[in-house]
Amino acid sequence: MGHLRDSGYPVKEENVPAVTPIKRRLGVPERLEACHTAVVEGYVVEGHVPADLIDRLLRERPRATGLAVPGMPAGSPGMESPGQKPEPYQVLLFDRAGKTEVYAAR
Repeated sequence: MGHLRDSGYPVKEENVPAVTPIKRRLGVPERLEACHTAVVEGYVVEGHVPADLIDRLLRERPRATGLAVPGMPAGSPGMESPGQKPEPYQVLLFDRAGKTEVYAAR
């Protein structure tokens, strides 16, 4: 969340006892789940999505539910560790039917 704050996004943090019902209500497919879920201007942002790709999403406004980075890949925003080599990962655009496409590869 620090990455988003540092990139100029206002972040309202909410700790809830059960995140799965929220993810289902927002249309996040189980296979795309990660540790954080956000809503940005009507789009769902699931996991460690880079802020520049959220910026791109908001510029392009595709017909989609949102973006997801499943899991917690090393080197993704907030998952950087000194001395640890970043692993390649994909940022996926997804819709409510569960259809995905690669939005970006990092």
